[in-house]
Amino acid sequence: MAHDARNPDWIRTTLDTFNAAPFIRDLGCRLVDIEPGRIVTELELAERHLQQDGYVHAGVQATLADHTAGTAAATLMAPGQIVLTIEFKLSLLAPARGERLVCRADVLKPGRQVSFTEARVFAVADGAERLVSHFTGSMALVSR
Repeated sequence: MAHDARNPDWIRTTLDTFNAAPFIRDLGCRLVDIEPGRIVTELELAERHLQQDGYVHAGVQATLADHTAGTAAATLMAPGQIVLTIEFKLSLLAPARGERLVCRADVLKPGRQVSFTEARVFAVADGAERLVSHFTGSMALVSR
């Protein structure tokens, strides 16, 4: 899906948006690819990301998907706006295990006040990706 950025300084604004969240930095999420309406992030997995049975915690997957999808929406916001999640749904499709997670998020329908997003989270083990969760979300674009 090709989208046009509404902010001429969209790259800096998007990077600032992604990097400003202390929780995301603490979790270890990294932004690895950026284009208008599309973001890819990664998370190197550690023990702190796991639940009691050794799988990646659903909260970690939800956080990664939500922040990645919100950042995808941020690529298309107007100057002076911020992104806030209105609602989301996360479907856990398979137990997540591996060395890292990769999340790919896209804006499905951009709007001036609300954008609809989708994200897919993949667990990477021995170089192979496996889809482990699917996210859909509505993102509010509001004045700072």
